[in-house]
Amino acid sequence: MEKIKKSKKNIYSHAINLSPLTIKNEPREEFRKKLERIEYEGYEVEKLSDGRKIIITKPGGKRIYGAAKREDFMVWVYDKNGNSLWLISHKDIFEDLEEKAKINKKETLKIIKALENVYSGEDPDDILKNSSLKNPCGESPELLLKAYKWIWGQEDCNYPTGKGRDMSMEYIKKIKEKL
Repeated sequence: MEKIKKSKKNIYSHAINLSPLTIKNEPREEFRKKLERIEYEGYEVEKLSDGRKIIITKPGGKRIYGAAKREDFMVWVYDKNGNSLWLISHKDIFEDLEEKAKINKKETLKIIKALENVYSGEDPDDILKNSSLKNPCGESPELLLKAYKWIWGQEDCNYPTGKGRDMSMEYIKKIKEKL
């Protein structure tokens, strides 16, 4: 009788940073409570002048045709003081830009120009040290630039053709056209 080999699916070759974790099994409810207390783990990728940080967690959980997208990650704004993780989104940034535009169109245009530079590959720290961006309201230009650096990187991993990055920039350009 010939043995049939089954190919394994969802196997990835990738380095991983592991932290040891031991939790003994218990009845369902007690075990669940302990699992919910497991701390999140990620990478600190940017520091913000207000003390918050941009962090990424990998993998991010994106699935395509049922398989995990291995290079996906999530972008968060972490506030140690409030011990909060904010999963910042395109929508959050678009709404913030629209609110800024209602208050100060000129400064919003400067922020959008800075975002265009990040989109093109310039590092946010270089942009920030060579400009004097003012914040009409909402989130700081620093946060927007540094978050988008990583959000666009995440989009590039998921859509290497540039589709994800381009879609968000198209919306930013629409905001710009209204100004």
